[in-house]
Amino acid sequence: MAEGPWSDDENEAIVAEYFDMVADELSGRKYVKAEHNRALQARLGRSRGSVEFKFANVTAVLQAFGQPILKGYLPRFNFQMSLAEAVDRWLAAHPEWCERLPPPGSTEMADQAAIFVAPPPTLRNTPPPEELGQMQAVARRFDVAGRDARNRVLGRAGEKLVMNHERASLRTAGREDLARRVRWVSEEDGDGAGYDIASFAPDGALLHKSREGFIM
Repeated sequence: MAEGPWSDDENEAIVAEYFDMVADELSGRKYVKAEHNRALQARLGRSRGSVEFKFANVTAVLQAFGQPILKGYLPRFNFQMSLAEAVDRWLAAHPEWCERLPPPGSTEMADQAAIFVAPPPTLRNTPPPEELGQMQAVARRFDVAGRDARNRVLGRAGEKLVMNHERASLRTAGREDLARRVRWVSEEDGDGAGYDIASFAPDGALLHKSREGFIM
């Protein structure tokens, strides 16, 4: 069995496995935690107990990132910052994850019985617990809220670029009438349509486009 500190590859593997379980939980799909543990044991050569403890570390890190967590793995703090870095890399590689989560205060996730919600902090005249200090250190290090805000700004700029391109292309094709009808759907109507821009082909056919491409 492998021993010693977890490598970056090992941290990334267990973070991905944890997010897989959270995705199943939020989607109402059945999954077995023990199967995920066994898969990591076989892949990493770590013991069952080591994997379980690391899953609990991931829970603690995700609390600091403001992410949903699993009830079966109560948070264990004093984790290495390299684990937080692995979570940060996973979130950066999956920007769609945060976009699909219910907004803060939504009751959508509250209906999921197996999602663990940490108890609210109490008011007391004692120093903050060590756990709180570690979570604050993660938040300062990775500026989670700031990154999410920047991602939203970049996403909006990309949508605007697509809209301007569509209007310019139609004008070049001599269809000023259609250019005036191009709509920024996600800005005007919200994100529920599944696309960002309602545009047209020069022959008048409706096109649904997004910053990632277009959908016929």
